[in-house]
Amino acid sequence: MTQRLLVIEDEPTLSRLLSYNLTGEGYEVVVEDHGQTGYETALHQEFDLILLDLMLPGMNGFEIMSKLRSEGVSTPVIILTAKNAEEEVVQGLKSGADDYITKPFGVAELLARVAAVLRRSNGQEEREKPVSQENSQIALGALTIFPEKYEVTLNGEAITLRPKEFEVLLYLARKPGVVMTRDDLMNAVWGFDYIGGQRTVDVHVSSLRKKLELDPQSVHIDSIRGVGYKLVVNKKKAPII
Repeated sequence: MTQRLLVIEDEPTLSRLLSYNLTGEGYEVVVEDHGQTGYETALHQEFDLILLDLMLPGMNGFEIMSKLRSEGVSTPVIILTAKNAEEEVVQGLKSGADDYITKPFGVAELLARVAAVLRRSNGQEEREKPVSQENSQIALGALTIFPEKYEVTLNGEAITLRPKEFEVLLYLARKPGVVMTRDDLMNAVWGFDYIGGQRTVDVHVSSLRKKLELDPQSVHIDSIRGVGYKLVVNKKKAPII
């Protein structure tokens, strides 16, 4: 089945370039040039991926992502950012983006990033289908992880995590107390073909830490300078059932 992509970009030359090259790769492409109409199209139609400019008329890219995620739309998003705009990248990833590409960019890089995000998205969907182990769980102190359902509780309270945040936590939880390098996390969660930098890992760990602050004495993530991260669990504290 042909994969559908939504491009939300108000610069005509760039949107035509995106549409031309993506269509040439066999994707079905829909283009919107206004933030509000782009948001409504993303909300009411089914897409496999969204390419989203951040600076748009009517509603900016950050607002679009925030509103889509709050509405339960989990379509993968690649944000289009200006060169040397690290703050935009960080904010975009925190808002729910799956990847980013910096303008100006080459066609080969664009197509590689699109293909990589679509592969990761399809792989995630396949992992969510099995139900035979629906009741399996990982219990670490007050933290309980349900891998098949992408759900987490801490002291019996549900914590809402984005898919990549959940996968980072799950990877760390499989070896609590063991230091995982950024490369370990990058390869395990984003795949060997991921083109983005290690900053992506740091952003997701930072966001994950804040969500675990519900009970930092029970479980938290330690940074090991120059190496990576480890999940620290106080096993003396029993989970609430």
